[in-house]
Amino acid sequence: MESETTTRVPEKARRLDQLLASCGYCSRREARAWLRRGGVTVDGVVERAPDRRVLPSAVRVEGDPVDHPDGIVVLLHKTVGTVCTHDEGEGETVFARLPERWRHRHPPLVAAGRLDKDATGLLVLTDHGDLVHAWTSPRRHVAKEYVVLLDRDVRQEWVAGFAGGLSIGDDRPCLPARLEGVGTRRARVELHEGRHHQVKRMFAAVGAMVLGLHRVRFGPFTLEGLEPGSWRVATWDGSTPVGAVPGEG
Repeated sequence: MESETTTRVPEKARRLDQLLASCGYCSRREARAWLRRGGVTVDGVVERAPDRRVLPSAVRVEGDPVDHPDGIVVLLHKTVGTVCTHDEGEGETVFARLPERWRHRHPPLVAAGRLDKDATGLLVLTDHGDLVHAWTSPRRHVAKEYVVLLDRDVRQEWVAGFAGGLSIGDDRPCLPARLEGVGTRRARVELHEGRHHQVKRMFAAVGAMVLGLHRVRFGPFTLEGLEPGSWRVATWDGSTPVGAVPGEG
């Protein structure tokens, strides 16, 4: 696990039970009994009223600051065989790599742009629904970059086809994409949309099969410093990131 940083957004007063539930400590229904234990303080004073409106920065749980009260953005290096869902019936979930409490946050952490079970690379996980929409909407043209293993070498005519917008059987062609060969049967692809199985379908359209798919960049975020299976919390300033990789603490 890498070092963590908190998101930087304006602080707002919230009900104490709502705050604790959103951060995964307990449900709102459980909060009243949970607070009776006396482990929660506000400005250093034990607080037991679940409806008390508080500033998150003033709250301590068992002496510690509230865990990412204003939401979280996590960068995770996905490994083969893990799934981008909370349903453990589908296999080992990427969320199992994270602290237990984070799996109970509300809204829940979700992946902004999933990867298939056999794919690897960068996942951006967040409980900010507006960010998920902003980072996955084709209108925002957020760049996603992949390294792909193919069953054959890249051909030059594919480069022009990707740049011109391939047809993959949908009601409209793909947006222009950048393709370059980076070694024997390996290619680097940059997309600005995220259709279902798009990379595999684009290569199928030119007669190639994808044998391995690895995402190395999603918008401003990269895999730099992340070993397979590891994660870190990214800094977010409240805006939709479109530029360089955010700073980390």
